[in-house]
Amino acid sequence: MILINRRQAIGGLAGVAGISVLPRFASSQSLALPSSPVALNIIDVAGNLQLTQAAIEKFAKENQSLISKVIFSRAPSPELPAKLKAQQTANRVDIDLVLTGPGAMSDGITQGLWIDVWTKYPDLLPRADAIYHEKALMMQKNFGQNEGVAVVYSPSGPLFEYAPERVKTAPKNAEELLAWVKANPGRFCYARPVNSGPGWTFLMAMPYILGDKDPSDPINGWEKTWTYLKELDQGIDYYPPGTTATMKEFAEGTRDMVVSTFGWDINPRVLGVVPKEAETFALEGTHWVPDTQFMCIPRGVNNDKVAVLLKLMSFMLEPAQQAYTYDKGYFYPGPAVKDVPLNLAPQESQDVIAEFGRPTYEALIAKYPVEVPLKPRSLVAAFEKWDREVGANKMNK
Repeated sequence: MILINRRQAIGGLAGVAGISVLPRFASSQSLALPSSPVALNIIDVAGNLQLTQAAIEKFAKENQSLISKVIFSRAPSPELPAKLKAQQTANRVDIDLVLTGPGAMSDGITQGLWIDVWTKYPDLLPRADAIYHEKALMMQKNFGQNEGVAVVYSPSGPLFEYAPERVKTAPKNAEELLAWVKANPGRFCYARPVNSGPGWTFLMAMPYILGDKDPSDPINGWEKTWTYLKELDQGIDYYPPGTTATMKEFAEGTRDMVVSTFGWDINPRVLGVVPKEAETFALEGTHWVPDTQFMCIPRGVNNDKVAVLLKLMSFMLEPAQQAYTYDKGYFYPGPAVKDVPLNLAPQESQDVIAEFGRPTYEALIAKYPVEVPLKPRSLVAAFEKWDREVGANKMNK
């Protein structure tokens, strides 16, 4: 039997808004591993399996006494919270682990869908401040809170990707971007932010780029941003439901410029979805809005499975498994933990980054500040306001 000592505080998480650390005299609690192997149902609503499936399958193979099989599925992020809520209300939860980005995770926190693993099971997870690098720890503290376990990290975006043969002079700042979009109607797009990494980094970066009075308050502090996005909307045909559609249209020549990120620049070129010759730029005054994907256990999962999932989570945070997340540049760079250089990654990943990575990216990442994304409730409010006031008549949900 595995014993969970709740007296140990989560290293580095005390005192952060949204993080509750139990007092040192809290009573202990036990959690037993299953006596026979269990089947795990893992759902991905963020494209995360591209980065983590190999490591998850490795864990299952090495722990056949605990896991009989792993069933993977995928779903759109906006659909998951309602589905989970319905299952929990009916006391019939059949999803054991969710791999999620900010959208479903934020909804899950606000609706109380996730187990607060960091405070409930501190002994079964490594200390956050001991393993995560500085920026990933920032995301864990301020965004993952008690419920999500950060598994991959990227400084993300926003970047803008364009076809140099069709866009002879790339915009340098927000004003030039707006002018270009208005002068070239239908040639620029970005995906609905709630279901798009590039979309949500773009949404959250604009208050910094435009100098809004309070970038942390999308309702009362983003006057310039909402005005700008509505003006930008005048040159946009529609908002695709996800980033994949924007890249497809860009590759086909339907769009000349799309919102992107480091990973969404590199990976589609690796896969041949987007021409290798595509170029990128960042707006003057950019602030990076990092992206992190998390592992979350829904409330209602039985204790046998929770015990196995916590072992899986800890395994996924080991450097050897983190090295898989370099992948083919999808979430560049990828690792959330310290001391995982590219030379630990599979040779294929090293070769991909050498060929399709951009030499300017490290300097560009260092040039501009990295900001804490909106807290879950504020992010949900921003998504809802964008859906209602910007994209309402032009999106395919």
